[in-house]
Amino acid sequence: MLVEDPKAVRSLLTRYASLRIAHAEADTPRTARELTEVSRRLCATMGAADVRDAIVRADELLRASRRMTA
Repeated sequence: MLVEDPKAVRSLLTRYASLRIAHAEADTPRTARELTEVSRRLCATMGAADVRDAIVRADELLRASRRMTA
């Protein structure tokens, strides 16, 4: 199994969170499209079918990477 770079995963999570906020503040076609795109990318990166599962997997990956560097 290919393990993703924690920095890239952290970047995707940050982008996802920022877009969730932006979409909540202004529900526009652009924010909806960008949120959908980053959600799909996060799911593909983490090998998940659902964005919630992708976030859980990403969090686990980041926790594991912190333990390895500590």
